[in-house]
Formats: sequence, structure tokens, C-alpha cells
Amino acid sequence: MNDYHFLTLWRLTAPLNEVWDTLRDVDHWARWWPCVREVRTLDPGDADGVGAVRALTWHGALPYSLTFETRITHIDPMREVRSVATGEAEGTGVWRFETEGSITVVRYAWDVHTRREWMNKLAPLARPLFRWNHNYVMRRGGEGLAAVLNAHLVECLDTDLPPATLGKERDPRELREARARVSHDSHR
Repeated sequence: MNDYHFLTLWRLTAPLNEVWDTLRDVDHWARWWPCVREVRTLDPGDADGVGAVRALTWHGALPYSLTFETRITHIDPMREVRSVATGEAEGTGVWRFETEGSITVVRYAWDVHTRREWMNKLAPLARPLFRWNHNYVMRRGGEGLAAVLNAHLVECLDTDLPPATLGKERDPRELREARARVSHDSHR
């Protein structure tokens, strides 16, 4: 198995409550997120959505799809959603929400490993392509979210970070340092 540790940042000109409501409505992601091919609710969870299980099928720019189930393990309204994934990709995901003035900031940390044998065998050579495909999926999600909210995607940043322990807050300085490295490297 191969481990991947991604952090995606979206900055949108949309109110936090609209961003929150749209992302919490996982059953309708395929309407606005082009890389989501199918969502099936297997268990609706409790009244707040904790315990909800959904099977999602994703297809990025590369010629393969991944299907996995996500189970919501924690919800802090308007701040955070945590989930665990099992299936062709397994790991943990954490959505975090905050505002910076009129901008809503969404961070998604995805610590995952692949279960598909062909992906694991090709990973030593294809890992950069798999990362690129993940980043493509997330960029399309940010663009789709902005479009459905009639907003502007001010920034979309994807980076690899060291793995975080579930429950440990990722330091925002890591993101700033990664952004500075990306900016510095692109100007060389």
C-alpha cells in the first residue's frame, strides 16, 4: 500500500453557511463536482449526520475511477467534519471551515492509502501522476462549489504535507511554508 498526505485549501467569496450547507449535502455533490460520478447513501447516521455512510465513486483526469465508503465520525457545525474511508482508498479526511473577512476558507486534509493492486505496483513511477490527479479532482471541486454558489474561487492550493495524527491540528504555518516553496520554485 502507498500512503498519501494531501492538504487542499479553497478560498471562496461565499458566505460560510452556504459553503457549509453545500459541502454537508454529500448526496448532491455529483450535481456540482464534476469528478464525483456517484453517491449512494448506505446509512443516514444520526440527526446531526454523525455515523452517515456513503459510497462515492470518483473519476479524475486519468483513465481510472476509485470507489470507497466514507463514514462521518465527527461534526462540529460550521467548523469541522471528520470521516473515515474504506474501500479502494482507505484513510481519514478532515474538512475545516473558517472565515477571513468576507472570504470562506475551506481546508481538506486527506491522509489515505490505496488498496488497488495495480496502483500500488505502479506507485514508484506513477505516484506524481496520482498526486496530480488528486489535485485535479480537488481543483474541479473548488471550481464547481464556487459555480453552484455563484461565487468566485479566489485561491485553490494543493500540497503534500507530512502525515498528521488524527485529532491533531495541522499548523497553518505548514501551509504558508508550502505555498512559499511552490511560489519560490515556480520563479526559478
